[in-house]
Amino acid sequence: MSGQISRRTALAFGAGLPAAAFAVPALAGADISGSAFQAEAESISAQLFADDGLARPVPDTPTPSNLAAGLDRTLVLGGGGEYYIAWYCGFFHGLMERGIDPAGQAEMVVGTSAGAYVGSALTSGHFQHLLNRFDFFAEFPQRFAELAPLATPNLSQQRARAINFAARNGDPETIRTIGHAALAADNAVNGNAVERLAWMLTEDSRTGWPPAKMFTTANDCYTGQRLVVGQEVARRNSIPLAHATGASSSLPGIIGPTLLGQRFCMDGGISKVWAHTDLVAGSKRALVITLTNGYEGSLLSGIPHNIYTEIEALRSTGTDAMLIIAGTPAGVNLLDPNQMKPALHAGYERAIAEAPKIQRFFA
Repeated sequence: MSGQISRRTALAFGAGLPAAAFAVPALAGADISGSAFQAEAESISAQLFADDGLARPVPDTPTPSNLAAGLDRTLVLGGGGEYYIAWYCGFFHGLMERGIDPAGQAEMVVGTSAGAYVGSALTSGHFQHLLNRFDFFAEFPQRFAELAPLATPNLSQQRARAINFAARNGDPETIRTIGHAALAADNAVNGNAVERLAWMLTEDSRTGWPPAKMFTTANDCYTGQRLVVGQEVARRNSIPLAHATGASSSLPGIIGPTLLGQRFCMDGGISKVWAHTDLVAGSKRALVITLTNGYEGSLLSGIPHNIYTEIEALRSTGTDAMLIIAGTPAGVNLLDPNQMKPALHAGYERAIAEAPKIQRFFA
């Protein structure tokens, strides 16, 4: 059956329903021109989704997070495409070989995009599965390219990518503009296929949210709001972990958008914050791992970021923060499966260098 229904059919369906089923704030008599109409539309949206618990605004000033209240160790994992998932796999593999497990020690893990993949696999006990998958795709990158075809983007995809990279600030209007382009992009991997890809790679739950300490980030394409998914709101909105992982990595013009509850969402990295460190603000210790400093190296959005500013804000709330920046080779394409093998190696070598420092920090 087609997903499209006619106006006549819609009216027929609605004929037997109470008026309350369609109750939204009235526009009658309001000034619905320009910015006034935009404000009214935002008000309607805010009221409709007020109870889903997904929206969590980024604070304008450093503020302790109620999610991290009373916690000792927290872990923040940023995004960066297939390259960074592979780098993470090599990195955590190297740490575990040395008996160091930051995700196991952490009481809260925040993952964005690539970090959502790795964080969810680590906290669910499926990291070895993810590592095996990326070891395989590193040897046979063409097989991964078949799962997530990116080589020949169509015009709608090109538009979404161009708008994303044209962004010069992280204002709500900018996020919404990128989100609308993401909604209009005809991507090869979208809908339930995003969840299936995430599940295949990570074995994340497709029915629930087992690791209570895992949180993922995304952005509402329509409203531009930052969305944060943890166990409580996941259960309220029937969001499985694999779906949230996929939504967090739904890069405009590449993959998705992906539904979280009843919100179409895009990559958590399309935000005014680089790693969402504000979510762990107030914890005693936070290990933060990002691909770059936010403004140099290979990036996946034009929105300007500065991880050092985020770390300063985090520390001002009383959190002792340790920052690790992975770094990228010059000119590397973060979405090129051929980069998986060198990324695995780079992550593993970095683990050797960082292991003693992480061990001391989380001791």
